[in-house]
Amino acid sequence: MAVHAHPDDEVISTGGVFARYAAEGVRTVLVTCTNGEQGDGPGGIKPGDPGHDANAVRAQRLAELRESAALLDIEHVELLGYRDSGMDGWGGNSDPEAFWNTPVEQAAARLAELMRHYRPQVVVTYDENGNYGHPDHIQANRIALAATESSGVPDKLYYTAVPRESARAMFTAIKESGQDMGDFEPPEDFGTPMAEITTVVDVTPYVRRKVKALEAHGSQRDGMPFLHLPEELQQLIFGTESFVRQLNRVESAPATETDLFAGLR
Repeated sequence: MAVHAHPDDEVISTGGVFARYAAEGVRTVLVTCTNGEQGDGPGGIKPGDPGHDANAVRAQRLAELRESAALLDIEHVELLGYRDSGMDGWGGNSDPEAFWNTPVEQAAARLAELMRHYRPQVVVTYDENGNYGHPDHIQANRIALAATESSGVPDKLYYTAVPRESARAMFTAIKESGQDMGDFEPPEDFGTPMAEITTVVDVTPYVRRKVKALEAHGSQRDGMPFLHLPEELQQLIFGTESFVRQLNRVESAPATETDLFAGLR
């Protein structure tokens, strides 16, 4: 089970493991917390611009999510249905219906119910900073931790991670390929030090499927420079997915792993 904030988040950090484990016969469950209303609208209209219709964005993004999930062979998709809060500092942060403003215990109770229903051995979500400070990612972390504690279900809980040592090289490669990164410049502390990463999963055979799933989220292409990279760079960037093991109830699980299910099979 992966607990993600928005439609399209399921692809970047977990699309490969979803596809790989589905192919190995593992039951896969995606929990998407918000409907993505703060994404780009039809015609590329940005949030806050005239004509941005949150209802239209929601319908489009959920349709894209269904297509992406099918491409990754995700068996079950559960929508919590909260309103997208937008990036840190956006006006949507103050919306009382936004996920960010939902009481943690309320959302965690719903997630715990799903955990009890599906009984996942492994749960994946973001770290305490939501990987890069997005309010909805931080909230997803909070409810996943609370639901894990209250349900007692998963044997392992992981945080998605980008190895810091390779992150800057990745962004340099994107720029050198001619892709427009706008004003974004990753800070020196972007990503997770490799020494803290416990699990690196090889998903090389599923890179093309992962790219196809990203392409399914076509309304958000402006925020996906990876789609325009040469195939060899896509293989380099998407060929592995990294995680930090946060909780482990499996005595036989090794300290460093190449499989989220190490010690469970």
